Amino acid sequence: MYRKEVVPKLLEDFSYKNVNQVPRLKAISINVGVGDAIQTSKILDEAATELNMITGQKAVITRARKSIAGFKLREGMAIGCRVTLRGGRMYEFLDRLVNAALPRVRDFRGVSDRSFDGRGNYTLGLTEQIIFPEIDYDKVSRMHGLSVTMVTSAVSDEEAKALLTYLGMPFKKS
Repeated sequence: MYRKEVVPKLLEDFSYKNVNQVPRLKAISINVGVGDAIQTSKILDEAATELNMITGQKAVITRARKSIAGFKLREGMAIGCRVTLRGGRMYEFLDRLVNAALPRVRDFRGVSDRSFDGRGNYTLGLTEQIIFPEIDYDKVSRMHGLSVTMVTSAVSDEEAKALLTYLGMPFKKS
């Protein structure tokens, strides 16, 4: 779909001289921060298992870089998990996110177009993991959010927005 539909549209919109200049999706990184994992490590294990089910790939445990006394946090403590998707799994996850998960969000009117970082990358924050069809609602003990970052090879935010729009991302109508 990317080569047949998206590339010709982007070539036309931005008048690139070469097909290799057309922006593409490099990776999708999904991050879950579990602050309560300081007291109970079981919560982090559940979050990692759910992330495995959502992405189809094993989650990596993230650890604190520095100690923060106010949060009772020590350097090296496990505080979250993340997965980086590339290739076929990345496009499969994007398809499920756009067509299955986002429409299940309550009062969904589109995702914000203000979450670009200035270099063509887009971050989307989800408040509940249960919007994914792989998660069984009855087996979830705690709700937690996740952050989905889409890394593109686009130079500007408008190129990245055009790429994601053609890939099916439902941005809000402004």
